[in-house]
Amino acid sequence: MFPDTAREFLQKPLIARMSTIDPNGYPHTVPVWFELDGDDIVIISVRDTRKVGHILANPKGSVTIGGDSGDGAGYLVKGEFSIEPDPEDAWVRKMTYRYEAPEQAEKDIAAWADLDIIAMRLKPTAVLKVM
Repeated sequence: MFPDTAREFLQKPLIARMSTIDPNGYPHTVPVWFELDGDDIVIISVRDTRKVGHILANPKGSVTIGGDSGDGAGYLVKGEFSIEPDPEDAWVRKMTYRYEAPEQAEKDIAAWADLDIIAMRLKPTAVLKVM
């Protein structure tokens, strides 16, 4: 689904913007960390957030990555989200080390140990390059 140039771009630890649909039909967009897993985009979150509730009611959504000054272009990925557990905090660890220095990552992982963190997986139906 992703061309090689997009895969290379998405390896950077950029902040993504995740959009879900709220109960009134409006987009709800928040900044998130992400990781590419094959053709899927994985995002972590505490279970009792609005975005998770929105996905449970309507799985359609999108993620925009890049497009900021200095990035050149970016990508809009549309698809359907699913919620899955994060056994042994595997995604938490992977993403925290992707975005933070090891010492800070360990502190944050320890601080989040009692939180109910889940993974949200976006299965793309369309990938669009945006300028």
